[in-house]
Amino acid sequence: MHDGHDHSHDHSHSHNHDHSNGTHVHWHDGDHDHHLPEEEVALEDNPLWQRDNVVLWSVGIDIGSAGTQILFSRVQLQRQAAELSSRYIVIDRETYYASPVSLTPYRSDTLIDDRALGALVDDAYNEARVRPEDIDTGVVILTGEALRRENAHRIASILSEKCGDLVCATAGHHMEARLAAYGSGAARSSFDRNERIINIDIGGGTTKVTMIDHGKLLETGAIHVGGRLLAVSDEGVIERLDPAGHTHAQRAGFEWEVGDIVTPEQLDAVAGGMADTLVNALLSEGSAEASEFYLTDILSPTELRRADSVVFSGGVAEFFYGREQRDFGDIGRRLGEALRRRVNAGVMPWNLLEDSQGIRATALGASEYTTQLSGNTCYVSDEDAMLPRRNLQVIKPPLILDEAIKATDVAEVIATHLAKFEAETLSNDLVLALNWTGAPRYQRLLALAEGIKQGFSTQLASRKPLYLVLDGDVAMTLGTILRQDLHINSPILVIDGIRLADFDYIDIGRVRQPSCTLPVTIKSLIFNDTLDSTKPERIHHRVT
Repeated sequence: MHDGHDHSHDHSHSHNHDHSNGTHVHWHDGDHDHHLPEEEVALEDNPLWQRDNVVLWSVGIDIGSAGTQILFSRVQLQRQAAELSSRYIVIDRETYYASPVSLTPYRSDTLIDDRALGALVDDAYNEARVRPEDIDTGVVILTGEALRRENAHRIASILSEKCGDLVCATAGHHMEARLAAYGSGAARSSFDRNERIINIDIGGGTTKVTMIDHGKLLETGAIHVGGRLLAVSDEGVIERLDPAGHTHAQRAGFEWEVGDIVTPEQLDAVAGGMADTLVNALLSEGSAEASEFYLTDILSPTELRRADSVVFSGGVAEFFYGREQRDFGDIGRRLGEALRRRVNAGVMPWNLLEDSQGIRATALGASEYTTQLSGNTCYVSDEDAMLPRRNLQVIKPPLILDEAIKATDVAEVIATHLAKFEAETLSNDLVLALNWTGAPRYQRLLALAEGIKQGFSTQLASRKPLYLVLDGDVAMTLGTILRQDLHINSPILVIDGIRLADFDYIDIGRVRQPSCTLPVTIKSLIFNDTLDSTKPERIHHRVT
C-alpha cells in the first residue's frame, strides 16, 4: 500500500532524481543509448519509459451505510532504482471520474436493493465511458450497516466479478479505516509533517479511527457512532432506527420507535450525546462508552493522546468542516456540527488539520492505494495455469534468516505456521510470504529453498501450486533453484518487492509487458475483519 508520500516527478526527461529517498532513476535497456528519437513520440508509448513505468486503471466502489459512490483513478507506478530493487512506488495518481454520492438503496431492513445498486454502478461506468475490461485493479468495499445486510456478501462477490478483471471484494472495519486514512490525506500529511496523526472517519453507521505515525499506519479501530443510525421524514417521523441508533436515543433519555414523531431539539440532544460518546470512547481510559460502543479492540486513549494532529473524513466530515449545510433526513449534520463545537472548545487535545477529502476518502483509498507491483525478477513456471488468481490467502511464517541459513530450521518454522492455520484442511491455494534479508548468495538461497520444500511438503505431494512472495529481490534465482535444482514439479510462482502479512488475501494479475511486472492487489481479512485472532481455525473463511 502506498506510504502516504506523494513521490511526484517531472517525466519530461530521461533521468529522474528523487531527493526524498536518495535514489537516482535511469531509464535504460542494456547498453543502449537512452536518447529519445528526434520525432515526437508520446512518452507513454516509448518502450524505454514503459520498462520502468506502469500505468494502471483502478476503480473504487464504496457501498456504505448511507451513501454509495464509484471512483475511477489512473495510477502511475515507477520502478525504484535502488540496488537490487524491483519495487515500484506510486508516483502519480489522479481521479479520472467520481460519481455523485447516492443514498445506498435498501429493499428492506435486511436486504440491499441489488437491482438499484447495479444500476448505480452501471451508470457510473457509462458516465465515465469505462468498460470493465479497461480496469486493471480496484476494490468493492461494503462498510458499516450495509455490511450487516443478509445479501452483502453475495452482492460484493457479483460486483467484483462484473466490474473488472482484478476487482476484489473486501469489507470490514479495519480495512475501511486503512483506506480512509490513505484517501483522506492523513497518511500523506503524517509523512510530510513528520507527525503522529489520528484520522477519524465518520460514516452513516460507524466511525473508523486510524493512528498514523510518520506515514506508517499503527492501529485501527471502529466505534458504533454514525450519522444515519436513525432517519426522519420532513415531518419529523422516524423512518429508520437501527439498534445502535435506538441505544443512542435511550442514552439521551428517549424511548423511540419507528413511526414516532420527534422534534429538532430532541435530535440535537441525541447528536450531542453521540458526539460526547465518541469523545469519551477515544480519550477516557476505561470508559463505559469504549466498552459498549467499540466494534473492534479498544484503542489506547493514552496512545491516542500522544498524537499531534487530527483529520476528520467520511460523510459527517462534510458538515464538520462546513462544506455541506443541507439536511438529509438523518443526524449527520447535527453530529458533525456538535463535534466541531467540541473541537473548537478544546475538548480534543489535537491540532485540527483542515485539509481532508471528506466523504470521498474511502473510495479514493480503495481506488488508488491498494495495488503493489512485483518487479521484473518474478519467476513463473506456467503463466497460463497460474495467472490470474483471485483471493489467495497469505500465510507468513515468522522466519528470521541468519547469515548461515539452516534448511531444517526454515522447514520447522513453515510447517508449524501452516499447522496453526490448519493449512492441510484448506482446499484453496495458499501464498507463502517470507522476509528476505542478507546477501543473495547461492548457498543461502539453496538452504532457504530446501527448507521451503520440506516445510511445504504435504501441499507439494498433492501437486498444489507453490505461490511465494518475498519482500527482497531474489525471486528469479529462488524460483530457478526450486525448479531446476530441487526438481519441484508443482507449478511455481515466485514474486518479490511485495510486503504481505498473515490474514492478507491477494489477487495476482497477468504479467504486464514490456515492464515484466505483476499487479498484486492486497486485501485484509475479507469479510472477517473483526474475527478473534486467537481462533486460527476460523481464519480461512473467505469469499468464494
